[in-house]
Amino acid sequence: MTSKRKSRAYHQVEALENNAVTLNTYYGNNKKRQVHLLPKTVNQEAYINLLTDNTKIIVFATGPAGTGKTMLAMLAGIKALREGVIRKLVLTRPAVGVDDEQHGFLPGDLNAKMEPWTRPLFDVLAEYYDRKEIARMLDEQIIEISPLAFMRGRTFKDSWIIADEMQNATPNQMKMLLTRLGENSRMVVTGDTKQADRKDPDNGLLDFTSLVDSYKHARYVDGIELTGKDIQRHPAVIEVLKIYREI
Repeated sequence: MTSKRKSRAYHQVEALENNAVTLNTYYGNNKKRQVHLLPKTVNQEAYINLLTDNTKIIVFATGPAGTGKTMLAMLAGIKALREGVIRKLVLTRPAVGVDDEQHGFLPGDLNAKMEPWTRPLFDVLAEYYDRKEIARMLDEQIIEISPLAFMRGRTFKDSWIIADEMQNATPNQMKMLLTRLGENSRMVVTGDTKQADRKDPDNGLLDFTSLVDSYKHARYVDGIELTGKDIQRHPAVIEVLKIYREI
């Protein structure tokens, strides 16, 4: 090979290597990107204000799908974890449809058994951590999946607890969950009361919100009701919900 050919080949390899470095840097930073809580509606702004108010220990958010209830709760939790405000992110929800919370017959460990119900939560995590990081955090219990059936008797300290789809919890389950809070922990309870498998008076989320409304003196508990106007999904989804007369 002539020196001119060698030079051309060298520069081509160098260019490829530089591109590879650029790509690796880009995708690496994508997983390390900063967490921003950006509202798109007035109600979302009020919700974010509650999530970032350290005096509100229990925050509940109700409303239809697509309003950002779970996503904003997850983003706030990830932000708190990265900033060292808390040491653990706890994900829980009722496993409706699995033989009244009996997980034993599903394959795999508890994390695998709960995957069908925690997937929306992990979709948000995947935007900020790669698979290896998530696996490590699960192994070290920095992220913990704790079904309602396994919450009794626990006390969570230094934790951000997200209780998702709680319209499918009973009043007893809701009360049990809310009393799991320990020192330096916060809880976000989300759900869509119009999508409840359990109806009033057997609906824990409806029961809890009603009790809070009637109490009038809550200092550490507050909530927001999101509406159809807060939905941030494809216009076709909004139209479908209108057809079903849910918004």
